[in-house]
Amino acid sequence: MKSDKTVLLGMMPAELKTVVQQLGMPAFTASQIAKWLYEKHVRSIDEMTNLSKQNRERLAADYCVGAMDPIDCQRSKDGTVKYLFPVRCDSVATDKGSLFVETVFIPDGDRGTLCISSQVGCKMNCLFCQTGKQGFCGNLTAADILNQIHSLPERDQLTNVVFMGQGEPMDNLDNVLKATTILTAEDAYAWSPKRITVSSVGIKGKLKRFLDESQCHIAISMHSPLPDQRLSLMPAEKAMSITETVDLLRQYDFTHQRRCSFEYICFAGLNDTMDHARAIVRLLKGLECRVNLIRFHQIPDVDLPAADEQRMEQMRDYLTSHGVFTTIRASRGEDIFAACGLLSTARQSEQGNNKNDVIARLTAFTK
Repeated sequence: MKSDKTVLLGMMPAELKTVVQQLGMPAFTASQIAKWLYEKHVRSIDEMTNLSKQNRERLAADYCVGAMDPIDCQRSKDGTVKYLFPVRCDSVATDKGSLFVETVFIPDGDRGTLCISSQVGCKMNCLFCQTGKQGFCGNLTAADILNQIHSLPERDQLTNVVFMGQGEPMDNLDNVLKATTILTAEDAYAWSPKRITVSSVGIKGKLKRFLDESQCHIAISMHSPLPDQRLSLMPAEKAMSITETVDLLRQYDFTHQRRCSFEYICFAGLNDTMDHARAIVRLLKGLECRVNLIRFHQIPDVDLPAADEQRMEQMRDYLTSHGVFTTIRASRGEDIFAACGLLSTARQSEQGNNKNDVIARLTAFTK
């Protein structure tokens, strides 16, 4: 997905000022371009009609908007849509062929949430995640990240964006911060930080930098309050434990508009016991936060049983009654490639010789 032209999408307003200065255009042209990109969502420089024809031609000689349409989608009967976007990446494993990421649009009444990706593949290798099984292929550029919004058919319905798709956002922090800065900048998207949640397993140094440099919400992937058990599910526990992560979060104020939450996939008989609930209460004592309990979407070759509804309700009620506000996240898109990484894995397999076998195995997990 490389091009000889430089992509404008993903440029900060200050970078656009440098571009127009280098091209000998009036300084105010930068704000015009920013408005076309981030407010009007144009797909070509020719659409920037308040730029002179000469300036449009000058700009188009070396630059392009860089918008790329999704190449595939899966539509659920509940309204959820999973899109597959091509990406450029700023570092690519070239033997992987064309690269793609998943983006999921989740409508819910007057809310429209978009779950976007930050990497192709992932280094974290969490046991329960299909994306981790792909290995790491590359970091998305800010343009790749923003294109998931820019080129989304339901873009005008969006109320919230969550960085909970493929990849570990803190492992691509520069591009994630750049994208969220553009989303919240007054002369770009001008969104409130309250509309954006960024997730993380907890990356030492990177998580602190995000908390210092951004006002967006933070969501931590917990999945077990017990360090040894969490390590068996999430190798990242070794580098930054859940206790270290919570200790860091205690240094920040989440009593006002900024929110801290913990994601917790429930596995039957593994992490859904009352002992786990009590350990969560002890771990989070005094921290203003919430816990989101999540149903497990099975993936191939991972023998982890999903917890039943009754057990999840017991955990929710215990946690809430002991001062940890807890919800059970509604399961969406179960009749499509629901679990993160399944659709892109299927597409990636088309570039090999096992297309039919892989797609058949993945599809079996959506029935």
